[in-house]
Amino acid sequence: MNVVDDEGRRVTLPATVSRVVSLVPSLTEAVGVTEPGLLVGATDWCTHPDDLDEHGVTRVRGTKNPDIETIVALRPDLVLANAEENKPEELEKLRDAGLAVYVTDIRTVDGALRSLERMLAACGLERPAWIDGARAAWDALPLPDAPRRAVVPIWRKPWMAVGSDTFTGAVLARLGVDNVLDDSPERYPRFDPADLPAHDLVVLPDEPYRFTADDGPEAFDAPSALVSGRLLTWYGPSLLDAARVLPGALAAAEERAAAR
Repeated sequence: MNVVDDEGRRVTLPATVSRVVSLVPSLTEAVGVTEPGLLVGATDWCTHPDDLDEHGVTRVRGTKNPDIETIVALRPDLVLANAEENKPEELEKLRDAGLAVYVTDIRTVDGALRSLERMLAACGLERPAWIDGARAAWDALPLPDAPRRAVVPIWRKPWMAVGSDTFTGAVLARLGVDNVLDDSPERYPRFDPADLPAHDLVVLPDEPYRFTADDGPEAFDAPSALVSGRLLTWYGPSLLDAARVLPGALAAAEERAAAR
């Protein structure tokens, strides 16, 4: 069976896919929630579903430095990857070892749901209910009358933030939040908090840097919203919770600031 991934690469698969290695936490969750018995390998950073280890899933190090030998030894029918999360040279090593590698490229909410549906189909799975639920939840969200302007730090020492052409920026745009660094030539630029464009909100996720109430908000004058990084940056079943939780988290930050 031949399928085409998001990069336009033809991927040859057996008639039945029964062993899958995922090199991306979001993709691991998508497969694990839909058909947990398929996964035989996942990265050390794959935390959802939370019963991966109980299902005997082997850990294969990180997204950037996967353990090629361990992955090959698992004899997967398919390896799942992502254009942003995984290094092309590492994926080429897997192809050179004779493994089928399917690469997703996800930049928007709607694009994520379409991409994941195609990826799951490559695994031999029908469209799961959580995709329909997430699509309906996002379509039902009303946009605020006036877009808010936000900065989205992802690291400090040095400070780095979400820049242009990112899934995170697309998620916020669907919530009526404009990323003030969206015109940056970089996807994750460095910045100085004192030199940011005008903004009325700071969105602080708990990953990859774990911002907390005591570590992050003090560097900015605008109100801060502490949010789950999984809901802000992951694509997959988490999108259903994201549509339900993120709007309230952003609104609560502004309400607290107005009440001061």
